[in-house]
Amino acid sequence: MIFPILFTFFFLLSSSNAAVQDFCVADLAAPEGPAGFSCKKPASVKVNDFVFSGLGIAGNTSNIIKAAVTPAFAAQFPGVNGLGISIARLDLAVGGVVPFHTHPGASEVLFVAQGTICAGFVASDNTPYLQTLEKGDIMVFPQGLLHFQVNGGEAPALAFAGFGSASPGLQILDFALFKNDLATELIAQTTFLDAAQIKKLKGVLGGTN
Repeated sequence: MIFPILFTFFFLLSSSNAAVQDFCVADLAAPEGPAGFSCKKPASVKVNDFVFSGLGIAGNTSNIIKAAVTPAFAAQFPGVNGLGISIARLDLAVGGVVPFHTHPGASEVLFVAQGTICAGFVASDNTPYLQTLEKGDIMVFPQGLLHFQVNGGEAPALAFAGFGSASPGLQILDFALFKNDLATELIAQTTFLDAAQIKKLKGVLGGTN
């Protein structure tokens, strides 16, 4: 009996504290922890902490994936810290691709503003969900699942991604496998790729061993 009472008390206490504090603008001078950044003192909070202007500028797609992501996460946009939201701009040149990746800390909703994007994710039972998105379409990617975006048209594509966290996190599968110093033999054992393929990919992505 005591446990439910204590649980209810602490739940109400935490809810009350959350309601009392209007916001928690990130103190970028302090380290980020699992719960996000610590809060700036209210006296040092400015209106610019709640404004981000970078999403109007196209990203540089002159790279190996022909894509660019401009994040407005807590580290770039302090005002979203603690609010459970963030946004990013995605630019895809012709042939551009955002390889398989995950966001460990948030689900994502993608809005296509320009062009055609082939997007999809793979569920935990290995079922793929794939769709070609046109201007005005949206697609959701559940938290933690591998997903990707590819420019499926003959012109540059632009999209905006919203996240259910101020710091959704990012891990790109190709980089996790091949942009590191894990031994080629170990990667071969765990992926069933041959050593020559692994060394080639490590060479392209900057891995060693």
